[in-house]
Amino acid sequence: MSEQQSPATGRLYGVGLGPGDPSLMTLRAVECIAAADVVAYHSARHGRSIARSIAERHLRADHIEEPLVYPVTTETTDHPGGYRGAMEEFYEEAAARLAAHLDAGRTVAVLAEGDPLFYSSYMHMHKRLSHRYPTEVVPGVTSVSAAAARLGEPLVEGEEVLTVLPGTLPEEELAARLAATDSAVVMKLGRTFPAVRGALERSGRLAEARYVERATMPGERTGRVAEVDPESVPYFSVAVLPSRVAAATGPVPAEEPSGTDGGEVVVVGLGPAGPRWLTPEARGELAAAEDVVGYTTYVDRVPLRPGQRRHASDNKVESERAEFALDLARQGRRVAVVSSGDPGVFAMASAVLEVASEGPYRDIPVRIVPGMTAAHAAAARAGAPLGHDYAVVSLSDRLKPWEVIAERLRAAAAADLVLALYNPGSRSRVWQVGKARDLLLEHRSPDTPVVLGRDVGGPEESVRVVRLGELVPEEVDMRTLLIVGSTQTRAVRRGPGEGTDIVWTPRRYPER
Repeated sequence: MSEQQSPATGRLYGVGLGPGDPSLMTLRAVECIAAADVVAYHSARHGRSIARSIAERHLRADHIEEPLVYPVTTETTDHPGGYRGAMEEFYEEAAARLAAHLDAGRTVAVLAEGDPLFYSSYMHMHKRLSHRYPTEVVPGVTSVSAAAARLGEPLVEGEEVLTVLPGTLPEEELAARLAATDSAVVMKLGRTFPAVRGALERSGRLAEARYVERATMPGERTGRVAEVDPESVPYFSVAVLPSRVAAATGPVPAEEPSGTDGGEVVVVGLGPAGPRWLTPEARGELAAAEDVVGYTTYVDRVPLRPGQRRHASDNKVESERAEFALDLARQGRRVAVVSSGDPGVFAMASAVLEVASEGPYRDIPVRIVPGMTAAHAAAARAGAPLGHDYAVVSLSDRLKPWEVIAERLRAAAAADLVLALYNPGSRSRVWQVGKARDLLLEHRSPDTPVVLGRDVGGPEESVRVVRLGELVPEEVDMRTLLIVGSTQTRAVRRGPGEGTDIVWTPRRYPER
């Protein structure tokens, strides 16, 4: 509520009317309309106002009515500022009309379907007038709550996240946001319905999506989005993705049996650490999975969801893990195999595809969902050491002999490539870093910058820059990634005080 001290002015009410049924108006909304001298409402040029029709029984003959008629709705305009310019001019003129009543000491109630501060035209009056006049906003039941009530399905439960989206967003943006959230409501359908339906399909969530048209109003209709004729969809309709918790714990509908067909394996990259590094696509796949399979440390990073089974195992049984996941998919299960970073970089994607290429599993669908790599995360923290050509090498000799590793290090060093070194050491492998350092010093100056990125993105993150000749193997463990610069890589201390070392590799290479 905004209060001004001048008694000469009137009072502004932003009155939420609810979703359409007049009986869903609040008592406070009725009181404010009764107290008003002026009742204002928006309408299209045809003059009919949904807001007025909802409040009609509470209007009196002595009310001064102020129809605020939009100059355009969906049609084109010849206004020099285009659609936005025409609307801005309209809002300024409408606010001036209401201000004249308020300056004359009249109380003004601006009617708004749903809630006045939720995708409502009232907001444009509020921004222009509330700082000048005493103002009260009366909340109303939104179309979101009305749609959920009409569907009779929980919208969100427990720790689920609800996302409300305008259907006017680009289809690709809608798909990304729908994939990443638990529950969702997409507003403003009408002409946007084909793109919204496409986004639901691209995000793999069309089967879940419900449709509600004119909730609580005459002509109300509900159903499944997949079954709705796009030509029949009005603006006052929404698409709803209900609670996944309810779907997971409720009975399986007869028309959607959990049979042995339709299983698949999705190999998901979790990024280097934590939820901030997870892509929207990865979030969606993890939420939709019936089973999560992976190394214990990585499975523990996946939020637990009701009805979802988790299968954690040791880090040295990749083939067995892949076979287990594919067997689950053969039973009709939707399985997510998780890896840190990107699943295609020294991780589970190749292990799953190797097993999936064998006879019993060739018909099982397998998809790979990328993730941010540890190399890119560490490089970003240090600056831009991977700004030019670079090579990625694992120092682990568990799956390939050290001779092969040494040969590849020499070749990359001779080619003057920046090197991102994965799996540099562990409790059982303590000598590889020293060997790699000595080998690289045959081709690089001892002053070559080396980035040590440990637990990047995690609670124990540490990013340091040392010189190649001063690299101490004992300071490197399995959670550390090394980036060794080329002859062109630069390290400069920047910033106030003692500053910070920034490492980058120029994109230009000197001519020989």
